[in-house]
Amino acid sequence: MSEADLQDRLDITEVCTRMCWHTDKREWELLRSAVFAEKVQVDYTSLNGGEPAEMAAAELIDAWRTHLSGLASTQHLLTNHLVRASGDTAVATSDFQATHLRPNALGGPLWTLGGHYRFTLRRTPAGWRIDGLTMTADWATGNRQIMEGTTR
Repeated sequence: MSEADLQDRLDITEVCTRMCWHTDKREWELLRSAVFAEKVQVDYTSLNGGEPAEMAAAELIDAWRTHLSGLASTQHLLTNHLVRASGDTAVATSDFQATHLRPNALGGPLWTLGGHYRFTLRRTPAGWRIDGLTMTADWATGNRQIMEGTTR
Protein backbone atom coordinates (compact mmCIF):
# COMPACT_ATOMS: atom_id res chain seq x y z
CA MET A 1 0.00 0.00 0.00
CA SER A 2 1.39 3.38 -0.96
CA GLU A 3 1.82 6.35 1.33
CA ALA A 4 -0.95 8.15 -0.58
CA ASP A 5 -3.31 5.18 -0.02
CA LEU A 6 -2.54 5.21 3.69
CA GLN A 7 -3.14 8.95 3.86
CA ASP A 8 -6.50 8.53 2.10
CA ARG A 9 -7.52 5.87 4.64
CA LEU A 10 -6.59 8.14 7.53
CA ASP A 11 -8.38 11.12 6.01
CA ILE A 12 -11.53 9.09 5.30
CA THR A 13 -11.62 7.69 8.84
CA GLU A 14 -11.11 11.22 10.18
CA VAL A 15 -14.08 12.61 8.21
CA CYS A 16 -16.35 9.82 9.45
CA THR A 17 -15.20 10.40 13.03
CA ARG A 18 -15.74 14.15 12.63
CA MET A 19 -19.38 13.49 11.71
CA CYS A 20 -19.90 12.07 15.20
CA TRP A 21 -17.66 14.54 17.02
CA HIS A 22 -19.18 17.69 15.51
CA THR A 23 -22.70 16.33 16.02
CA ASP A 24 -22.07 15.57 19.70
CA LYS A 25 -20.45 18.96 20.26
CA ARG A 26 -23.28 20.68 18.33
CA GLU A 27 -20.70 22.22 15.97
CA TRP A 28 -23.16 22.50 13.11
CA GLU A 29 -21.10 24.77 10.86
CA LEU A 30 -18.03 22.54 11.16
CA LEU A 31 -20.22 19.54 10.40
CA ARG A 32 -21.30 21.30 7.21
CA SER A 33 -17.91 22.63 6.14
CA ALA A 34 -15.67 19.67 7.06
CA VAL A 35 -17.83 16.55 6.70
CA PHE A 36 -20.60 16.51 4.09
CA ALA A 37 -20.81 16.96 0.33
CA GLU A 38 -23.51 19.33 -0.96
CA LYS A 39 -25.99 16.44 -1.37
CA VAL A 40 -26.15 13.33 0.81
CA GLN A 41 -27.98 10.04 0.24
CA VAL A 42 -29.40 9.26 3.69
CA ASP A 43 -30.81 5.91 4.81
CA TYR A 44 -32.09 5.48 8.36
CA THR A 45 -34.80 3.01 7.32
CA SER A 46 -33.59 0.25 9.65
CA LEU A 47 -34.58 2.46 12.59
CA ASN A 48 -37.39 4.64 11.30
CA GLY A 49 -38.86 2.81 8.30
CA GLY A 50 -39.73 4.88 5.25
CA GLU A 51 -37.46 5.26 2.26
CA PRO A 52 -33.87 6.46 1.75
CA ALA A 53 -33.69 10.08 0.59
CA GLU A 54 -31.31 12.52 -1.02
CA MET A 55 -30.95 15.65 1.10
CA ALA A 56 -28.98 18.84 0.90
CA ALA A 57 -26.31 18.76 3.61
CA ALA A 58 -27.81 21.87 5.22
CA GLU A 59 -31.23 20.16 5.36
CA LEU A 60 -29.75 17.04 6.99
CA ILE A 61 -27.86 19.08 9.57
CA ASP A 62 -30.96 21.14 10.38
CA ALA A 63 -32.93 17.92 10.91
CA TRP A 64 -30.24 16.60 13.26
CA ARG A 65 -30.13 19.92 15.12
CA THR A 66 -33.90 19.84 15.63
CA HIS A 67 -33.97 16.13 16.53
CA LEU A 68 -31.21 16.44 19.13
CA SER A 69 -32.19 19.83 20.57
CA GLY A 70 -34.17 18.39 23.49
CA LEU A 71 -31.33 16.19 24.68
CA ALA A 72 -28.85 17.17 27.37
CA SER A 73 -26.04 15.28 25.65
CA THR A 74 -25.15 12.66 23.05
CA GLN A 75 -22.09 10.52 22.48
CA HIS A 76 -21.58 8.73 19.17
CA LEU A 77 -18.65 6.30 19.15
CA LEU A 78 -17.24 4.78 15.93
CA THR A 79 -14.93 1.78 15.77
CA ASN A 80 -13.79 -1.09 13.53
CA HIS A 81 -13.24 1.14 10.50
CA LEU A 82 -12.91 -0.59 7.15
CA VAL A 83 -12.03 1.62 4.19
CA ARG A 84 -12.01 0.81 0.50
CA ALA A 85 -10.88 3.72 -1.68
CA SER A 86 -10.63 3.77 -5.46
CA GLY A 87 -9.48 6.99 -7.07
CA ASP A 88 -11.76 9.79 -5.94
CA THR A 89 -14.48 7.63 -4.35
CA ALA A 90 -14.52 5.47 -1.24
CA VAL A 91 -16.72 3.27 0.91
CA ALA A 92 -16.12 3.05 4.64
CA THR A 93 -17.92 0.99 7.25
CA SER A 94 -17.80 1.44 11.01
CA ASP A 95 -19.57 -0.02 14.00
CA PHE A 96 -21.22 2.58 16.22
CA GLN A 97 -22.72 3.05 19.63
CA ALA A 98 -24.81 6.16 20.21
CA THR A 99 -25.91 7.17 23.69
CA HIS A 100 -28.54 9.87 24.17
CA LEU A 101 -29.24 11.61 27.50
CA ARG A 102 -32.37 13.45 28.57
CA PRO A 103 -32.98 13.56 32.32
CA ASN A 104 -36.68 13.36 33.09
CA ALA A 105 -39.01 12.52 35.95
CA LEU A 106 -41.05 9.87 34.18
CA GLY A 107 -38.56 7.31 32.90
CA GLY A 108 -34.99 6.34 32.27
CA PRO A 109 -32.75 9.17 31.07
CA LEU A 110 -30.72 7.14 28.54
CA TRP A 111 -31.31 5.52 25.18
CA THR A 112 -28.40 3.71 23.56
CA LEU A 113 -28.38 2.40 20.02
CA GLY A 114 -25.79 0.16 18.39
CA GLY A 115 -25.15 -0.93 14.85
CA HIS A 116 -23.06 0.07 11.88
CA TYR A 117 -22.71 2.84 9.34
CA ARG A 118 -21.87 2.55 5.67
CA PHE A 119 -20.42 5.79 4.34
CA THR A 120 -19.81 6.66 0.73
CA LEU A 121 -17.35 9.46 0.17
CA ARG A 122 -15.84 11.43 -2.66
CA ARG A 123 -12.71 13.49 -2.88
CA THR A 124 -13.32 17.21 -3.32
CA PRO A 125 -10.89 20.13 -3.55
CA ALA A 126 -11.47 20.60 0.21
CA GLY A 127 -10.79 16.91 0.98
CA TRP A 128 -12.91 13.79 1.43
CA ARG A 129 -16.62 14.44 2.02
CA ILE A 130 -19.47 12.09 2.91
CA ASP A 131 -22.09 11.89 0.15
CA GLY A 132 -23.91 8.79 1.39
CA LEU A 133 -24.83 7.60 4.87
CA THR A 134 -26.61 4.36 5.73
CA MET A 135 -27.22 3.57 9.38
CA THR A 136 -28.16 0.01 10.29
CA ALA A 137 -29.48 -0.45 13.81
CA ASP A 138 -28.58 -3.81 15.33
CA TRP A 139 -29.65 -3.30 18.95
CA ALA A 140 -30.98 -0.73 21.41
CA THR A 141 -31.49 -0.42 25.13
CA GLY A 142 -33.07 2.13 27.41
CA ASN A 143 -35.83 4.67 26.91
CA ARG A 144 -36.31 5.52 23.20
CA GLN A 145 -39.10 7.91 24.13
CA ILE A 146 -36.56 10.52 25.20
CA MET A 147 -36.04 11.05 21.46
CA GLU A 148 -39.69 11.96 20.95
CA GLY A 149 -39.87 14.41 23.81
CA THR A 150 -42.16 12.15 25.84
CA THR A 151 -41.04 9.82 28.56
CA ARG A 152 -42.41 6.91 30.55
